[in-house]
Amino acid sequence: MKKALVFVFAAALATSAFAQGNSGNEVAKGNGHGKPNNEAGGFASTGNLVYHSGGKVIRNAHVVMIFWGSFPSGYTTSMQGFRNQFGTTGEYNTITQYSGIDDATGTTGAIALTNLAGSSSLDYFDTTTPPTNCTDAIVQSEVKKVITARGTTDYSAIYEVFIPSGHYSSDGTSTSCGGPNLAYCAYHWYYTDGAGKHVKYSIEPWAGCSGCQAFGNTSLDQEHFVCHETREAVTDALGNAWFDNSGNEADDKCAWSPAPFIGTNGYGYQYEWSNLNSGCIKTR
Repeated sequence: MKKALVFVFAAALATSAFAQGNSGNEVAKGNGHGKPNNEAGGFASTGNLVYHSGGKVIRNAHVVMIFWGSFPSGYTTSMQGFRNQFGTTGEYNTITQYSGIDDATGTTGAIALTNLAGSSSLDYFDTTTPPTNCTDAIVQSEVKKVITARGTTDYSAIYEVFIPSGHYSSDGTSTSCGGPNLAYCAYHWYYTDGAGKHVKYSIEPWAGCSGCQAFGNTSLDQEHFVCHETREAVTDALGNAWFDNSGNEADDKCAWSPAPFIGTNGYGYQYEWSNLNSGCIKTR
């Protein structure tokens, strides 16, 4: 069971229905089974988020970026630049109203503004060519490969795997841009390692199709998916913390509508659900 961003976006927010999210399992989780939907996407709904007792969050998060394959000039530095400033912006501050048990430390408290680049030295450039179809098992294997190469695991991190144009993510029969059954644009989830601890990760497929575009600019589109998946991995790290009664996570509730926007420092963001406002907000 994963967490995916299923975005419903139609040319000018009118006709296409696709997902930014993560898996067929995620889709099932959003269909009234009392579990959150991990797919980045169009699950906007009324009603505030509910904290589920014992649910895990990441209170002081990091983001480790894994670039697997060959990317256009400037793309990787744009992603890193976004990450390096995101954790101290008003767009990230929208989630500091939420609290829970930290998955890495077991401490309880509010999510904090943070230097998401705290593990930037662990960013990894894998120059091998990924498979055309990157299944969830393949994504997990890539994260494990990088952790082994670095010799350390950051349990407060989301390991975010980027794959280039010409490759796609799949989870069951659902695929991202480039695949035969477009159902999502990105997703987050976790696995349990040999130490019995949780490694959080996301897959960030190339945002190269109309169903996953809001800006008509790949870097801006990818940034707003990173925004979505990072905040959801922080507020609902294991799929058992913050989601509404329909199973929608915070960013799901505001995906695509209102429309994603260019915000702090000229990067791409999306609105976030605020329990304090009972609605979608840009910043706090």
